[in-house]
Amino acid sequence: MPDPVVLLDRVSRTFAGTTPVHALRHVDFRLEAGEYVSVVGPSGSGKSTLLHVLGLLDEPTDGLYFLDGINVALINDAERTGLRGDRIGFVFQDFHLLRHRTVTENVLTALLYNRFPRRERHGAAVEALERVGLGHRMDQTTDKLSGGERQRVAIARAIVSRPSLLLADEPTGNLDTATSESVLEVFDDLRSDGLTLVVVTHDETVSAHAARHVRMVDGFLSETTSGRGTR
Repeated sequence: MPDPVVLLDRVSRTFAGTTPVHALRHVDFRLEAGEYVSVVGPSGSGKSTLLHVLGLLDEPTDGLYFLDGINVALINDAERTGLRGDRIGFVFQDFHLLRHRTVTENVLTALLYNRFPRRERHGAAVEALERVGLGHRMDQTTDKLSGGERQRVAIARAIVSRPSLLLADEPTGNLDTATSESVLEVFDDLRSDGLTLVVVTHDETVSAHAARHVRMVDGFLSETTSGRGTR
């Protein structure tokens, strides 16, 4: 049986201070390949900390995290950076694009510091842009794009390295309802292609696209009802 993409075993994250902040408390979480999970909860509940731990941007205070079967506590900083670049894609509320560079150039930035073969980078960027419906906009500068198109560029940049896991933090927070739906349809298509997704959101419409829901409250994670999943 293959390893899960993500396995958290009683993971906690405490931020030291006069009054310590227990952002994650004994979190158990298993994510199989191809799952689409939404993470909901109030502000300050630990959602962002969970995402940072999953994305190897932060380390647990206690507990174990396995990514694709790799115990991340046993690897050094360089190996963590390589693992993050090869196995994890990130999508944020703010697009973080280079506004006066082309769509293709923006996607290629994700491959500058990982081990993706140089000769295959341009083809991978084209493939990623076609997957998000922007194959016709490759030579356009991103300052000429709509908000929805910019977020799709950001998604293409996140998937160009063909990661095991896509993490999205409020990915439709800056978009109107119609544009949000077009972006969510991209996520649906990616999940249908077998990509594993975790989406942090306050929006019930966004959460409803996931097939599985978890909720964070005061650092504790709990499973909630299943969603409708991809259509």
